[in-house]
Amino acid sequence: MGHENVLLCNDEETGLNAIIAVHDTTLGPALGGTRMWKYANHDLAITDALRLSRGMTYKASISGLNLGGGKAVIVGDTSLKSEAFWRAYGRFVERLNGNYITAEDVNTNTSDMENIHKETKHVTGIPMSMGGSGDPSPFTAYGTFVAMKACAQKRWGSDSLDGKKVMVQGVGHVGQYLVDHLDKAGAKVYVCDINREKLTQTAAKNKVEIIAPEDMFNTEVDIYAPCALGATLNDDSIPVLKSEIVCGAANNQLKDELIHGKALVDKNILYAPDFLINAGGLMNVAAEARGNYNETEVSAQVETIYQRLLDIFSKAEAEKLTPQFAAINMAEERIAQTKVAV
Repeated sequence: MGHENVLLCNDEETGLNAIIAVHDTTLGPALGGTRMWKYANHDLAITDALRLSRGMTYKASISGLNLGGGKAVIVGDTSLKSEAFWRAYGRFVERLNGNYITAEDVNTNTSDMENIHKETKHVTGIPMSMGGSGDPSPFTAYGTFVAMKACAQKRWGSDSLDGKKVMVQGVGHVGQYLVDHLDKAGAKVYVCDINREKLTQTAAKNKVEIIAPEDMFNTEVDIYAPCALGATLNDDSIPVLKSEIVCGAANNQLKDELIHGKALVDKNILYAPDFLINAGGLMNVAAEARGNYNETEVSAQVETIYQRLLDIFSKAEAEKLTPQFAAINMAEERIAQTKVAV
């Protein structure tokens, strides 16, 4: 995938086992979150880091940010967390001398970033009390909601989501905020998650219908919004998927960009490229990294996702591409132009 640097991090004393992948720094330092997951094996963790960091390169480029793409994954569950653990990880981040800036992601939070910050300044998403921007999840969710409205405009000629049936898979931080937006917009919201506690919390707060995982793709909805882990659009799910639009916050939703992107087109399902529509969180921490954080300005920047997505749909139609490859081409064009300029 053309990565510039992959750092394998191991600290026996704390149990830290991490991979930091820096994909491309043409546009600026690589900024991307640190994900914590109990991977089945180390090869899967490395593959995830490589794919996620490449996606961050495209996300920064297509969003007009002067940042590169990087991502880190930690092998293990949250029971490993301690101040010593995160400080050990922070020292590895520091070794990259600012070529990689970290932030929170799946199973990491602002408290973790606070401990990382004790060893390196190359971290964002630290608590507001420390001068940071806090949790970026609300901005990721807002960008996804804005993109969903753009998809509705493209497919139905109106960006109203009132009465639309939306399946939100995964009600973690981002998914819950997205449900809040959809509920307020008058959508009929279905939720699915393997974590029963999160489902209970969501149902207590919002008007939702809980769907069992085995029924998720069989349920007829207008929009499917994957907001958990990636690769849910695959050989098994696409043939039975009953939605007109796919627009969610998860990274790497297409198991195979070529095969499954085309499969969605063949079923006349409109797909919103994930690395654009979930860029709100990156926009937020990018503003923090620049040192001129302003929440109102970030929200306005997130709203630009609406028109960028419509532009991608137009490009896809004009050039007979899937939306995914239209978006990739747009991101790569900006990087290529920057290399020529330099």
